Formats: sequence, C-alpha cells, structure tokens
Amino acid sequence: MNPYDCPRLIADIGGTYARFALEVAPGQFERALSLRCADHADFHAAVSAYLANLPDQRLQHAAVAIANPVEGDDVRMTNYHWRFSIEQMRERLALDTLVVVNDFTALAMAVPRLRADEFRQIGGGTRREGNVIGVLGAGSGLGVSGLIPAGDGWVALGTEGGHASFSPRDEREVDVLRYAWSQFGHVSFERLVSGPGLELVYRALQHRAGRDVAPLSAPEITHLASTGADATCAEAVELFCAMLGTTAANLAVTLGALGGIFIGGGIVPRLGQVFDNSGFRSRFEDKGRFAEYLRAIPTYVITAANATFVGASAILQSQLRTLEGTPKSAILEQIRRGLAGLSPAERRVADLVLARPRSALNDPIAEIARAAQVSQPTVIRFCRSLGCEGLSDFKLRLASGLTGTVPVTHTQVTDDDSTVELGAKVAGNTASAILQMRDHINRDAVERAIELLNGADRVDFHAVGHYGPVAHDAQFKFMRFGIPCNAYTDARLQVLSAGVLGERDVAVIISGTGRIAELLEVADKARERGARVVAITASQSPLARKADLALIVDHPEDPNIQLPMISRILHLLVVDILAVGVSMRRQGMDSGAAIGAAGRHRAPPGVSASLPFARLTSHSRR
Repeated sequence: MNPYDCPRLIADIGGTYARFALEVAPGQFERALSLRCADHADFHAAVSAYLANLPDQRLQHAAVAIANPVEGDDVRMTNYHWRFSIEQMRERLALDTLVVVNDFTALAMAVPRLRADEFRQIGGGTRREGNVIGVLGAGSGLGVSGLIPAGDGWVALGTEGGHASFSPRDEREVDVLRYAWSQFGHVSFERLVSGPGLELVYRALQHRAGRDVAPLSAPEITHLASTGADATCAEAVELFCAMLGTTAANLAVTLGALGGIFIGGGIVPRLGQVFDNSGFRSRFEDKGRFAEYLRAIPTYVITAANATFVGASAILQSQLRTLEGTPKSAILEQIRRGLAGLSPAERRVADLVLARPRSALNDPIAEIARAAQVSQPTVIRFCRSLGCEGLSDFKLRLASGLTGTVPVTHTQVTDDDSTVELGAKVAGNTASAILQMRDHINRDAVERAIELLNGADRVDFHAVGHYGPVAHDAQFKFMRFGIPCNAYTDARLQVLSAGVLGERDVAVIISGTGRIAELLEVADKARERGARVVAITASQSPLARKADLALIVDHPEDPNIQLPMISRILHLLVVDILAVGVSMRRQGMDSGAAIGAAGRHRAPPGVSASLPFARLTSHSRR
C-alpha cells in the first residue's frame, strides 16, 4: 500500500470526545488520540492540542466527521457548544483542503469498505447486494444515515432521523414517554435512544416504581447491567435495546433497506453479548403485517474501531479526486456563467480553459492562442474580461481554484424554515459570499483603484435601483477625506455629470449586472471627456469591458426573482476596501501596505475599520 506524500488529518468529533489520527496510507491510521471535548474551549483548541504532540510535519488535507448537520460554511454542534467556520478553520490550520461531514454520513460511507471480521450479525435475514443500506447508532445522540447504490459507488444520506418523534410500543414505554414529556416539549427517539437517553430511561423506570434514587451515568448503568448488580439498570438497558429495535425497523421500512441495517455508535458495540441477547431483534421484526419483510433484512453491529475514520477518509479522497479531475474554482464558475456574453473568439478561449484547465495553467500564451485558434491579444482580452490584469494574474487565480478546498455553499431558504433557521441561512449565505470574494479579489486592481481615487480632483459615484444606497455610502465616505464627490442615481443627471468630467476625474460605476444601458452610456461619456472609469461589477459584462479598471463582484443571484441582497453587500464591502485604502494612503502608507493593514488600522471617523478583507492577495494555497 503506497504511503501518502503527506499524512492526512482525520477526526471524529462527538459531544463528549474528539478523536484524531493521521492517515499515512489508504486505510492506515497512526497516532490515534482521544481528547475530552470539555477539556478544550473550542474545536481549534482540541486540534491544536492533538497536533502539539506530533513532530513537526506538513499537513495539507484533513477530514472531520462531526455529530451535527453540516450545511454550508457554519458548523454548530447539536449536543455541544462548539461552533466554527469551515473556511476560517482551514486557514487557521494552514490546510489546503478541509472536508467537514456529518459523522453518520462518514460511518455510512465506511460500511462498503468493512472487512467481514469488522461487523457481526444479530439474528437472521440475508443481505441483498446492491440494495439500500441503513446505518444508525447511539452515543451522545442518535445518528441515522443510509447508503443508496449509484453506479459503481454509493451516495450517503445526510439525515437527522434521530429527531423523529418517539413512538411507544407498550404501556411501560408509554410511562417512559410521559416522564420524558414532563421535561421536554418534544420527545424524539434521540431523547431516549442515546447515552443521555439511557440515563433518562433509568430515571423514568425508578419514578415508575415509586423510587427516589440518585441518578446514574450511562457508563455506570451499562456496567451495573452487565454485572447483574442492579435490576433497574438491567431493565433500562433491555428497554434501550428494544427501543433501538423499533428505531432500526422504522429505518428499514422507510428506506427499503434490503441491504441490511448496520449499527455503530459508542454504546451498542460496547454492550457485547448483552446486546446480542437483548430484545433488539425480536422488536425489530415485530412490525405486524410487515413482520416477514423485516425478518428478511439482516442487522449487524459494527465492531471496527476506526469505521468513522475510514468513511471520512473515503469522502476526503473522493473530494480530492473531484478537485483534481473536474475543478470547481471560482474563476471557472465565472467563465461558465459568462459564456453567453463572450465574442466567438473569446468563447473559444473559454471552451479551451474549461475543457483543459491544467493545460491552460501551464501553457504559454502562444500555445493557448494556437490551441484556441485565436490571436494572443484575444487571450489577453479574455483574461481582462474576468477582472484579471493579464494572463499571469489569470493563471494565479486559476491555480488557486485547482488546489482549493471544498467550496463554500449557498443554502436555499425554504417556506418551512423557522425564524432562527431563516436568520442562520441568510447570515451564512452572506458570510459564504464574503469568504469567496476575499479569496479571489484582484490585489493589483484594488491598488490601482486606490491610487486613482487618491489622486483624483473629483470622484462621481453612479448606480441605479437597488444599488443606489451603495453610491450614497461611497459619497459619504470619500467626502470625509476632503475629496470632491457626488452620488448620482438618476439617469438624466448621470449623463449630464459625466459630460463635465475632466482628465483628472474618476467615475466609479456600480452595477450588479454590468448591463444597464444608462450606466454604459455614462462610461462612454466619461471616457470621451478623458476621465478614468472604475467599475464595480460582474465579470465578463459590457461595463467591465468599457471600464479602465474593473473590480469584479460575482454572486449567483437572479435579480428577476429576488432583490440583489448579497451582491449589494459585496459592493458595499468593495467601497469600504477602497475607502480604508485611500485613508491609509493619505496618512503616508503605500496602497499595498494599506491593503495588508486594513483589518488592524484605526480609520478616521466615518470609515469602517472592521474590514473583513485583511488579506487581499490573490489566493494561492502553497
């Protein structure tokens, strides 16, 4: 088995313990260590504590399986207080790639890779190859997932099935449910079929028997049950196993899991013969008219110590293969979105780059032009339409994308979202867009724009519609520097004002699409007068082509179906970047230093100093 050039960090984060290991070759894990979450302030502190015990070595890639839903960039644990941004954590750990997935999604992906001696069957049934598989397990919570066969591989389901409403099977379980209702408005299977759930079941049984005793922890309950030292503990464990049987049966009929049900987690594998001899299997098959259906489905306990590591590693390897084979860099997405607006010659360059991105990265301009059957100036025009200074800058941004991490995602808001979910998604989408913009903004273009604005006799800001407030915000900021400036949002005044600009003046045109006819007319009029035109707009747009300098802001919002909320925020941030840069230039700093110091310098009144773009270099991850 060939070792990796660089070990990969693999982590399994639960509500109680954080487990870490280095994968030095496929499926080969070394230096495994388990740390108590309570001993560390946050996820970064736990990772740092693990890495501190290792010899100095370069880590490029990491995969984290974590006990909560993973949707977008913001990760918040359900059963613990840790919270972090995936992209910010990748940067803090100096990683090229950081993949974060739900822990049971990772466990599910491990199932097809388990050896025959890494799981044992409980009860009867025969596994049908190539069919859906169900996965569940109890620990700090109740994890539920599944595997859907897809071609030569599998698709893992990311679910929160543990939060399905608990359904009692007999009078004893009804009493347990009533006891749980006295503490919780909604009682899910996870409330009872988990580590904390086992403790709750024990207390409910004591209450049912009219006894008032000190509560016990889940490890204490399982120990006393296995030794036969406490009858109530034994009853609690037996009831726990039966309720898990109901959970597994519900999963089997919901998914049609004829490929079997696999059980992992931190509790069941440790129960050993206690679980094997429990009522789990009989409860699993006790499904009335569907009893025969359930009898045919096998159930297994996963005994492999590193199953979650194996699954997380498989997902990481798949992601790295995807990045290598079909890159998803931001600049490639820019090209795809703007294909319709390209000239036929530029379209040939775009098609070449999309089909052979790594060749475009390495080939000289003459070879690119020859392969696309265009002239070398056409290649340069294509690069500049993306907001790049030229071919070298384009290659730098392309290289960043081809070696990048899992892309930050945009999460769709739905009618079913609660107020809290709505707020989290809107804030998360905005944060994701800011992170993407920060990584791909053009440093040279920002420096040149700061230089133009700082040296201008007059600056006019032009915008229409929903972007009008951006122009007014810019006017307010730059007037505080003593720069004569105006904000124009009326089309008639815009053209008239552009007609009186001079050679030392600058027109800043702000547009989400870069296709507004009135603003294009302003750009033409300003250039006729000898003024410089700076555009804050979308890549490959007519406005970007007309401008002397384009600061590219791309975000996939459709203005026909929603207000341009996020892109407007991004335009405001670009204005803030320029304002902080001019402020620092006027205090004697060069523009490059201004950009690097923007996040830590105290700006004058009226200028934001809380800029989230402290690093604006074109993003190349080693």
